[in-house]
Amino acid sequence: MTAPTPVTPPVTPDVLTIPRKQPDGGKRNLVGLPRDAMRAALIEMGTPEKQAKMRVGQIWAWIYERGVRDFDQMTNLSKAYRAELAETFEITIPEIVRKAESEDGTRKYLVRIAGGHEVETVYIPEEGRGTLCISSQVGCTLTCSFCHTGTQKLVRNLTAAEIVGQVMLARDDLGEWPEPGHHPKNETRLLSNIVLMGMGEPLYNFENVRDAMKIAMDPEGISLSRRRITLSTSGVVPEIARTAEEIGCLLAVSFHATTDEVRDRLVPINKRWNIEKLLEALRAYPKLSNSERITFEYVMLAGVNDSDEDAHRLIELIRGIPAKINLIPFNEWPGTEHKRSSNNRIRAFADIIYKAGYASPIRTPRGEDIMAACGQLKSDTERERKSRRQIEAETGAA
Repeated sequence: MTAPTPVTPPVTPDVLTIPRKQPDGGKRNLVGLPRDAMRAALIEMGTPEKQAKMRVGQIWAWIYERGVRDFDQMTNLSKAYRAELAETFEITIPEIVRKAESEDGTRKYLVRIAGGHEVETVYIPEEGRGTLCISSQVGCTLTCSFCHTGTQKLVRNLTAAEIVGQVMLARDDLGEWPEPGHHPKNETRLLSNIVLMGMGEPLYNFENVRDAMKIAMDPEGISLSRRRITLSTSGVVPEIARTAEEIGCLLAVSFHATTDEVRDRLVPINKRWNIEKLLEALRAYPKLSNSERITFEYVMLAGVNDSDEDAHRLIELIRGIPAKINLIPFNEWPGTEHKRSSNNRIRAFADIIYKAGYASPIRTPRGEDIMAACGQLKSDTERERKSRRQIEAETGAA
């Protein structure tokens, strides 16, 4: 008897996202609101329409250029207007529950969002740049067989405030907001790049990811170039063109296999949108978004997808697509069925790709001493809590 095909969730299950406006008359969070939504909220509060655009610009600069969270510090607004804002709105970002710092400088944050849920954010410093890996969902629906996060069920989507809030809390921790009374820093940024490669599938939370990234790219705030933002998808084909048109950032795709048979096992979403359909969408992406090239992420799994034949098939599949192939040594985790390919096998695979004319960097594992792979810190915290509950239960039983 043939097993039933897994049901794939809708493309953007927004029903899983909590509303921006809190129930029971709670204050509305200004973080995460696009400019037009913030303008509408200010008008609803009583701001004259002729002043609303100017007020948005002033408040926007305080929040996203200077990192201010207290209306009283917004000194170019009248005291009466600041008081009115404070009565109606709040400026709130997620809370860092735990931070771990690696010997190599990688910082791993366990972040608490509304409802007591937790996600992970990772900051990776490199020479001349610093990359922040952010999450878009609590858990994930995709159940990719090699991914630890995929073992954690989807709870809900993150709001735009919770997504851009991860950028803001990292800038807090890095001390990268300008000092009061000073202009923004002009030196090389500590946080210069964003990758949407944390927990969740970004394209299953499209609207919130789009709004958050537009805020991050806004030139009068955090002001990151769209070329410094990379969105990674497992292959939600219908949303790829929309990503090009409405966000325009760089794109990475979790590819990981060169045949549908293998990719069906590694990345189950392939059963809905197979390699042929995915590549068709990817061929159009650089033209639509004016992006330079697409990154193909390829985790190296011993005896599964790491043969010379796989390397040659990969070259043929992506021919004609401006691309680089990012080879990722598999990070083994308890309970996984997979093993990391040997260093020699990874180098041989990379050499075939390189000789075909494609960049094939091998990702250097970072933060291994703090369990910095996706899902590990959250899982470690859950195990710790479970242990505490077991101890309490045993103590009570005694």
